[in-house]
Amino acid sequence: MDKKRLFYENYSDRFDEEMNKYDLNKRLNIIFEELLISGEITGKRILDIGCGTGWFSKRAAQLGADVFSVDIGISLLKKVSQKCNSKIMVSDLSSLGIKDEMFDYVLATEVIEHVINPKVALDEISKVLKKEGILLITVPNRIWYFSAYFANLFKIRKYEGYENWVGYYQLQKWLKEMGFEVETIFGFHLFPFVFPFLNSLLNKLDSFSRYYSPLMLNIAAKCKKIAVNL
Repeated sequence: MDKKRLFYENYSDRFDEEMNKYDLNKRLNIIFEELLISGEITGKRILDIGCGTGWFSKRAAQLGADVFSVDIGISLLKKVSQKCNSKIMVSDLSSLGIKDEMFDYVLATEVIEHVINPKVALDEISKVLKKEGILLITVPNRIWYFSAYFANLFKIRKYEGYENWVGYYQLQKWLKEMGFEVETIFGFHLFPFVFPFLNSLLNKLDSFSRYYSPLMLNIAAKCKKIAVNL
């Protein structure tokens, strides 16, 4: 068994309890309030890739989307079913096994870095999106990987899965190569969200992210698929 690949599955009972709520709510707001406009996903078919315990699936369902939730872990997907009405599927992002051009939207937040090859994961996402479909993605910025390395070294964090972070310009390059038009891209979290008393400062600094997006801890993007996969 690949323990690194299944880390979150083995962590499922403690996932919601120990996750960083500030970061979760930040990403929920970015996806559903900044990158999407009101009513945009109502009635649309949306795939939540690497859905974890289903917080993003839940929000999408509340907004009237037809939600499909995919994760490698059965225990994680059981948590999704407890949160919302979503069609759950067990699958690996490196080889989804889903019909091409099936979805209007794909949501991938903090997930492609947890596979062996993030570029392969993006290619799989591209395949299942319809032409003119929308990808909503967040990823940690590779220039900050040293922070995760030292956090793991000193046992500050508990993550023991794959960590193949993607660079700000590298992500844009890959997306364009795969036929995406990057409509919006920006950074968030100017530094790691380790100390809760600094969260309000982080929020304020995010307001100026356009000036230093490539240097920020995380990247968010909204992209339209403009080319059909060959």
